[in-house]
Amino acid sequence: MTSPSTTKTKVYGLIAAAGMGTRLGAELPKAYVELEGRTLLERSAAAMGEVCDELIVTVSPEMEEHARALLPGAHLVHGGGERADSVWAGLQHIPDDAIVLIHDAARALTPPEMIARVAEAVRSAPAVIPVLPVADTIKVVDEHRVVSTPDRSKLRAVQTPQGFRVAKLREANEAYFSGQQEFVATDDASLMEWFGVPVTTVEGDPLAFKITTPIDLTLATAILNKELS
Repeated sequence: MTSPSTTKTKVYGLIAAAGMGTRLGAELPKAYVELEGRTLLERSAAAMGEVCDELIVTVSPEMEEHARALLPGAHLVHGGGERADSVWAGLQHIPDDAIVLIHDAARALTPPEMIARVAEAVRSAPAVIPVLPVADTIKVVDEHRVVSTPDRSKLRAVQTPQGFRVAKLREANEAYFSGQQEFVATDDASLMEWFGVPVTTVEGDPLAFKITTPIDLTLATAILNKELS
């Protein structure tokens, strides 16, 4: 029998795949678009499965049968109208004493090594996100007029999966959905920041880019073809 001191906290993977992703211009929801013979959802789930103990995927009711055929080993949950609603629905199936890694299905080339970095870091921190330095100069604008230019050295591009201790993330979600605040969470890390929880960063990976537009899909295809050649 394993002693409590050597038992590791269980890691759940939660993949958000209930959205339409219309900017990709496909007939199917973005998660079900194929990339070199495998859907974005399958590729994301395979990478997460190398690190996570269990996998939960939020899907639309219309795509549930299709998703079940693609991922027979995953636990499927109906998502909501917004990403935050889908994450909240998925959290209902994860115990408070676990770790959850929340991932976008569209980041289909995310390396398992990066996912593992997040999983390991969140064992000692309540919230962890993978980030990359920003290469472009960023401007704050008011309509068409530049207001300011932030110091690029302090800016980071945020990726997924984002890792959290479930109990604290649940508290933040409960506060978010019970209030009438003007704040709108753009990702789970911003929700934790709003709730007053410190968010730690780890090194991201260029391959964890989000496939959103046809150009992104072309880039992902080229990367895979180069790796396979």
